[in-house]
Amino acid sequence: MPLLIVPVLVVLALVALIPLSLVQRYRMGTSRQRARGWLTAINVVGFGISVVLFLVSAVVSSFWVPDALRYTAAGLIAGFALGVIGLGLTRWEPGAGVLYYTPNRWLVLGITLVVTTRIAYGFWRGWNTWQAASGDASWLASAGIAGSMAAGAVVLGYYFAFWAGVRRRLKRLTAPSRR
Repeated sequence: MPLLIVPVLVVLALVALIPLSLVQRYRMGTSRQRARGWLTAINVVGFGISVVLFLVSAVVSSFWVPDALRYTAAGLIAGFALGVIGLGLTRWEPGAGVLYYTPNRWLVLGITLVVTTRIAYGFWRGWNTWQAASGDASWLASAGIAGSMAAGAVVLGYYFAFWAGVRRRLKRLTAPSRR
């Protein structure tokens, strides 16, 4: 019996650290940073793979969760648009072969609030749906999984478009001039 307490304590500790991780994500997301080629490449490839896997999971989820694919696609499109807007609102500081950037605070705060709100809503809605156990729809559909997938897609789309734009700017800055 005492061995069952350890996993419960680990889960509770991780849940307790969510607010701290969100604050740190905001702080890092709004700080002045140097654009590095290797880091932008890793982020573009990583977020690209994540977008593809997320779409595949939305296709599979759509068998059980109505509108999962539609919400995910809409979230990705909105995220891509926010990423392009974010690139326009970012403060760029090009130097001699170096590029510094500072993302827009309000846009980073908005993305962080999307994540925060969706986590809180997911806990609340999941608990209430589990308790109600309505017989009309499945528990997964009633819990708002499609909306959670849309919120996740917005975040993925934003960061993919943003990092692709940072990479493009950095390549233009560091590319040898052709005269």
